[in-house]
Amino acid sequence: MFFDSDLLMSALRALTPILLAALGGALCERAGVFNIGLEGMMLLGCFTAVTTSWFTGSPWLGVLAAALAAAAYSLILAVGAVTLRGDAVVLGIALNLLAVGLTSFLLRTVFGVQGTFDDPSLAGLPLIGGLSPLAYLAWVAVGMAALALSRHVWGLRLRGVGEAPDAAATLGVSPAKYKYAAVLVSGVLCGLAGAQLALGNVTLFSENMTAGRGWIAVVAVMLGRALPLGVLLAALLFGLAEAAGFRLQGFGLPQQATDAAPYVVTLGALFLTTARRRRRTSRRTSTSRTSTERSGATA
Repeated sequence: MFFDSDLLMSALRALTPILLAALGGALCERAGVFNIGLEGMMLLGCFTAVTTSWFTGSPWLGVLAAALAAAAYSLILAVGAVTLRGDAVVLGIALNLLAVGLTSFLLRTVFGVQGTFDDPSLAGLPLIGGLSPLAYLAWVAVGMAALALSRHVWGLRLRGVGEAPDAAATLGVSPAKYKYAAVLVSGVLCGLAGAQLALGNVTLFSENMTAGRGWIAVVAVMLGRALPLGVLLAALLFGLAEAAGFRLQGFGLPQQATDAAPYVVTLGALFLTTARRRRRTSRRTSTSRTSTERSGATA
């Protein structure tokens, strides 16, 4: 059978890195910082997790190092976009490109190999019920983010900073501090996403191994409207698409076609969402015109 428990487990493993990174992107979006540097932060997290795990023999130290390294890397975006008021999109693209070159250079420098580093002594994350602990942490993070954004004072202030920073400043809230905090938290989550990808889903590092998952996370933020539950549903969609792609290889489809499945779903979902928003905008415009004409005729 095509749909079975193995497909579901594969989808859950595939969605975890996307979900963690997308949650970080959603927090940045709520704070008014459009973070498209998720791909680069994830990739740096992958390399740091593998390197630390290999040298120390502890995958948990690898996870911690990945979170810290990605958080430090995210400071480039925070300083550039918040303090220096630069273009967040340009900075995000620069972070992605820098991470590709930097990790490839460090792979040759540290391990003396090109392409892929795979060593039997490399310790991966333990599995609980077929999933790593980071997979369960991602689901917990969804609930915590939802509660924080809707109930906690920190989340409410974060939303206020993103929607009306000047009004928040008049109430004594520092927009810069909340924006910095959101970007740093997104860096931590992207580092965890990279650790999951490199030590949870597999146990190796390959050049550019994120393979566009950070960009998919950006789309998940857009599809989910930066809401934790919406981001979860979008990540689940892409996880199912990736798992289905792997399953289709067993039916004789070429690997290049099945690897494209998540990206085809991404483009399709983005197209449908854009079309729906345009329809809603046109309906609102026509409704407002009709009401204006009626009020003018009545006068």
